[in-house]
Amino acid sequence: MDPQDLLRQIDDALDYTFHHRRLSVGQGPGDQAAWQIIHGAMAFGREFLVRHEGRDVPVIDYILRGGRMKGLDLRQGDLLDAATGRYGVTTIVPEDKMGQGHVDQWLGYLSECGLKLDEPLVVEGRQHTFADYLEQARRDVYKNTRREFSWTLMALTAYYPTDDRWTAGDGSEWSIEKLVEIELEHDLDASPCGGTHRMMGLTVAFNRHRASGKPVTGVWQRVAERIDDCVQRARRFQNPDGSLSSNYFARPGKSADLAVCMGSAGHVLEFLAAALDPPQLTQPWVQRATLDLCKLFRKTKPVDVECGALFHAAHGLVLYREKVFGRRSFLTQVAQAPGAARETSGSP
Repeated sequence: MDPQDLLRQIDDALDYTFHHRRLSVGQGPGDQAAWQIIHGAMAFGREFLVRHEGRDVPVIDYILRGGRMKGLDLRQGDLLDAATGRYGVTTIVPEDKMGQGHVDQWLGYLSECGLKLDEPLVVEGRQHTFADYLEQARRDVYKNTRREFSWTLMALTAYYPTDDRWTAGDGSEWSIEKLVEIELEHDLDASPCGGTHRMMGLTVAFNRHRASGKPVTGVWQRVAERIDDCVQRARRFQNPDGSLSSNYFARPGKSADLAVCMGSAGHVLEFLAAALDPPQLTQPWVQRATLDLCKLFRKTKPVDVECGALFHAAHGLVLYREKVFGRRSFLTQVAQAPGAARETSGSP
């Protein structure tokens, strides 16, 4: 397989998505919800642009300055330091899930965008920092009754060591390893998006644990085994045409619905791109899966695509490109008349 042809196809898919799938932010009827917006930022980071009042603006800067969008409700949290008057920042999750579909989803994806702890964050007209957002999440960890900590793991391991321990707001003792153990308890097949979100949270945390030089023992050895098992399942269930299974890690299969195929293949490739090292990503079976995903991007150019499927798939290609070919900027040119991705049925 010609590596340059693969690179060309990846860049074509990403360029079209970045420049022609423009979302709009605000409170109007044609504006997208916050959960859709954060998926775009997850894929393209601080470069991700949205349409606001007739012009394109970087969405991360927009939200840090206190910009509003449908469903996102950031509020002042607990008093963190009486001496300095420092307060936390909390996210209210509405019943309709327009803001975020999972606890700490915004926080987790923002942490992947390279924000610094002292990054200014305006909430209800008051100046905070990104560290205030993180600290409130640590205090509120006991409130997560769904015991879904995929995005919490992403956020906390980006800024704290993987052996970190703390006391939550109710006095209970928590640690990064406790969150990992809880995630490992869940059945992947019964989890959202075939368990790929859980595997991304675990993989991101594991990569940071290993990069720090800490031993891969105990719960971390179990994570390594789970990652390897899911990689092998993805390979074993790959369809003869190179596409990844529409049934995620459960069994083989391919849907006739292009949106379903993009959602499943995109989520699984995203995991593979995070879990595998560059030589593994250049194995023929992974290359075939990547090429098939690029084909899905070409086939869906004329139609609207559900944001979750679209941007997880784009994020998978971004991660693949960075590891195999190197990082690139998407701001070299901005289309004059971008289209808009739309929300369709399905959970964010």
